[in-house]
Order: sequence, then structure tokens, then C-alpha cells
Amino acid sequence: VLIPMAMVLGTLGLAGSVPGLVLVHVVYGIGFTTLYFRNYYASFPTELIRAAQIDGAGFFRIFWRILLPVSGPIAVVSVIWQFTNIWNDFLFGASFGGTSQPMTVALNNLVQSSTGVKEYNVHFAGAILAALPTLLVYIVAGRYFVRGLMAGSVKG
Repeated sequence: VLIPMAMVLGTLGLAGSVPGLVLVHVVYGIGFTTLYFRNYYASFPTELIRAAQIDGAGFFRIFWRILLPVSGPIAVVSVIWQFTNIWNDFLFGASFGGTSQPMTVALNNLVQSSTGVKEYNVHFAGAILAALPTLLVYIVAGRYFVRGLMAGSVKG
């Protein structure tokens, strides 16, 4: 995965830049997001779709008027999943991030806690600060996360 992405970023002139890193994360996340949305829409009642087709609605009208308004929970699941993956990612940041030494907060805490003097209060404060953004995202959107995961998992 890394070599083809590096070749494409080099061809596009985005190697070693933040837009290149954003492109890598977007491309990497499309597959998972597509599967989440596919499973969510597969569990959607087909009677509503057929009723709209009988009423003369086309594909895009059905999507914009019926499917998109009820897609909030699965969109939240996708955002939480992508945010968590990007927040904890080190491989793509180190490979495509540029000349600076990118390091995730969790990896920085690990390096700092394994070398030098053990200052447990500092290490635990760093761990809490590292987990805080993800925790806030889960607290704010937690009910949608569970609802969206369960909606695409069981077909009734």
C-alpha cells in the first residue's frame, strides 16, 4: 500500500505535504466508509424505495429525499471511525508527512515514559490529554455511534 501511494503522491506533486497526507487518509478511509454505508442501506426497508419508485421518483430523488435524511447515524459512525484512525495513525504520518519528525501523542508518551526519570504524574497527564479528543468525540456522538453500528448489522 505504501509504495503505490508514494508513487501517486510523487506524480501528483503532493509528496511530503499535508494535502498529500490528507489525500492518503481520504483514499484509505473510502473503502471502510463505503462498506459501512452499504450495510446500513441494505438494512433499509425496500418497501419505502419501491413506493417512491411507484410514485415516479428517480434514483437521485430517492437518495436525496429518503435515504440521505436517515443517514445521520452511519455518517457519525464513519466520522468517529475515521477520526480515531487518523488520531492514532503513525505509519502514514511517518511515510508521507514530510521532513519533520511526525509522532502521535500516544507514541510520544510511550517514548517519554520508557526513557529517563519516571515521572508518573506527567505520564498519566499526557495519557489523559492524548485520549481526551477521542473521548470527547465519543461522548458527543456516542448515541449515534451505537445506533449506526446496530442499524447496519442486523437485517430484520
